[in-house]
Amino acid sequence: MGLAVPGLFATAVLPAYATTVDERGDTSAARVVEHEPQTLDVSEATLASISATDRDGYSITLPPPPPPVVTRAATPGAAKSGMSVGQALANPPYPNFSLDSVVAVAQQYIGVPYRFGGADPSGFDCSGLVMYVYAQHGISLPHSVRAQASLGTRISREDARPGDIVVLGDLSHNGIWLGNGMILDAPYAGKTVTSRPLWTDNYFIIRVGI
Repeated sequence: MGLAVPGLFATAVLPAYATTVDERGDTSAARVVEHEPQTLDVSEATLASISATDRDGYSITLPPPPPPVVTRAATPGAAKSGMSVGQALANPPYPNFSLDSVVAVAQQYIGVPYRFGGADPSGFDCSGLVMYVYAQHGISLPHSVRAQASLGTRISREDARPGDIVVLGDLSHNGIWLGNGMILDAPYAGKTVTSRPLWTDNYFIIRVGI
């Protein structure tokens, strides 16, 4: 038996034998008889349609496609080179101290990565940033939130001005006060120096330099 289907073909071969039952329907007398092999010409399209349907009652499930690869742009504010704290104190680039100047200098380091123990423009931790900015104004501060908090004068929030130092009440963090509830700080590992809303009401303000 031949099926002539145009296109590409695959050949299916039927077995050269079959089991038959005698005329009385007695299956015990079943015998094997030989037949000539027969071929069926099946087009590629037919095979494709078969592969897309259920086979033996089980549906064919293809694995889901892999998720798309997401690339992120490089974070702006690459690490900058600059003088050390000691060099800044020895020759302050901003000898005429003002709180406005503190803010302007601190804003130059927005985007610099956080680095534990960092105190230069290749990376800052929170007290390292404060120390470095004030050092450029000729003011020496220790590299410690607790030690910085013990210096200067604690002032009321009403009297706070941008450029003062804001310290969390548990002495775990500090930064430069920007006013209007904003702080400029080096947050934590994986982040960069940034200006952001202060997230807690548990803080106080200190002033040094004036």
